[in-house]
Amino acid sequence: MLFSEKTPDPRQYSPLALAYIGDTVFDLYVRTKIMERGNLRVTDMHRRAVSLVRAESQAKMARMLQEEVLDSEEVGILKWGRNAKVNTHPKGASLADYHMATGLETLVGFLYLDGRRQRLGEILDRAYANFNEE
Repeated sequence: MLFSEKTPDPRQYSPLALAYIGDTVFDLYVRTKIMERGNLRVTDMHRRAVSLVRAESQAKMARMLQEEVLDSEEVGILKWGRNAKVNTHPKGASLADYHMATGLETLVGFLYLDGRRQRLGEILDRAYANFNEE
C-alpha cells in the first residue's frame, strides 16, 4: 500500500524531519491540484508547481493561514518549524521566507504523520484557493 494507515508518531521527530516529509506531501498536493485542471503541457504544469512550492509562496500561504485558519496548536507547530535552526537557505528566498516556509512544511508533515488528513486537506485547500485568487 502506498500510504500506510500506520504512521510514526510525529511528536518523536524534529521539526526539520517533519518538514522533510511535509515538503513532499505539499509538493504532491500541488501537483495533484494542477493535474485536476486537465491535460496541460508538462512544462506549464512544472512552471505552475514551482511557483507554488517555492519558499516565498509557501511563506505567504503560511502567514495567511496563521492569521485566518489555524488553531492554537497548529500555530504552535508552525512556529516550532519556523524557529528551527537551519544551516542553509535557497538563493532565491529571504531567510524570513525560508523559515516561514519551513514552518508550513513542518505543520504539513506533522498533520500528515498524525493521521489528520482531513484537517490537512482543509488547510491546504484554503491555502491553494487563497493563493490562486491573487
